Amino acid sequence: MRVINSWNLASGAKLVVEEIPYVKSAAIGIYIRLGSRYETMKLSGASHFIEHMLFKGTADRTAKDIADSFESMGGQLNAATSKENTVLYARVLDENLYSAMDILFDMLFHSALTPQDFSTEKGVIIEEINMYEDTPDDLVHDIFAQNIWKHSPMGPPILGTLETITNSERDELFAFYKSFYVPSNIVISVAGNVDATKVRDAVEAHLEKAQPGSVSIDLEVPELAVPFVKLVPKETEQVQICLGVPGITYHDDRRYALNIMNSILGGGVSSRLFQSIREEMGLAYSIYSYPNNYSDTGSYVIYAGTGPSRIGQFFEVLQGQLAGLVENGISEEELTRTRQQIKSSLYLGMESVMNRMTRLGKSLLMYDKIIPLDDVIDKILSIEKNMIDSLATEILQPAKISLSAIGSPEALKTVDEEFKRYW
Repeated sequence: MRVINSWNLASGAKLVVEEIPYVKSAAIGIYIRLGSRYETMKLSGASHFIEHMLFKGTADRTAKDIADSFESMGGQLNAATSKENTVLYARVLDENLYSAMDILFDMLFHSALTPQDFSTEKGVIIEEINMYEDTPDDLVHDIFAQNIWKHSPMGPPILGTLETITNSERDELFAFYKSFYVPSNIVISVAGNVDATKVRDAVEAHLEKAQPGSVSIDLEVPELAVPFVKLVPKETEQVQICLGVPGITYHDDRRYALNIMNSILGGGVSSRLFQSIREEMGLAYSIYSYPNNYSDTGSYVIYAGTGPSRIGQFFEVLQGQLAGLVENGISEEELTRTRQQIKSSLYLGMESVMNRMTRLGKSLLMYDKIIPLDDVIDKILSIEKNMIDSLATEILQPAKISLSAIGSPEALKTVDEEFKRYW
């Protein structure tokens, strides 16, 4: 029997624990309300930089000690930074949870950020940015984000830029780290073969050793840019294209309808875009769509990589698919199939303690409550055709569509002409 408990701890931190007694593993995630949108332009990339530095050692452990400890446990340790949060997480055998917890909280609150490690990691991140710049099928998404949120901290890349990372200073980064990495600014999520009360006691003991503090920042609602066309010349074999529109927040109940719409339009191999553009016409190897839902803004993006000689045909088919969705809506068969796909995906995902931990942590972080999985399934199953048709008509308005693209100057000229021909 699975049991979920959650607490608002005395330190201000929030904790959620799911007991799953029939497994032999446990997963723990520590979510910090700190992402790239919290940064000033001068500090662009600081949140991601700090994520790297968490692994470089503390007063009691070197970077090698941390790595060796998890390898000796046979565990997994990682972290990630997004626009609105950072997460440090691990998966281990249940018998090693408290050893892993000792290391995670040491990394979280006591990272040394020594000048030598800072200098070394600065070079690593610069190479990471260079590698990213050399990967146009990744870069084109950042270019779209930079332009749709052009006048907001939501726009700059999570990695920062070569300029901001090169000019970053250790003491400024350390002060930024200490101001956000405090108990009141975190959510801890644990799932697996654990005793919730013992987990709570262990977490509270670690938080008592941390420096207290409060984080109070009024984030301005990002101003979405007017529709734009951003073309970036780069000698590539393919043209990388992102076409997108403003979306909705993750607080908007229409997010369930959007997820279904996305699955039908471009969310998988059975989607309209994949079947028409790749399978039937052979116009792209990679074609998909995705929503970005944040606390107070959002976007909806379609990505494709296509050859220069196929740009005109690609845009013709794409425009036909979008117009068809807006004018005719979805079919009842598509709705039934997609609801079942999402239901199956959600339930099958719960076979993993890591997925269970992640779902609970994000639920508490984003909504300040635990939303039961069955409630989510009920919401998905309650979505009707007219709700999706209405949302598609509202979001996919031709006048709202923007474009970012990377390719050779000749190919980009064609992209610009064909895009303006249809939108």
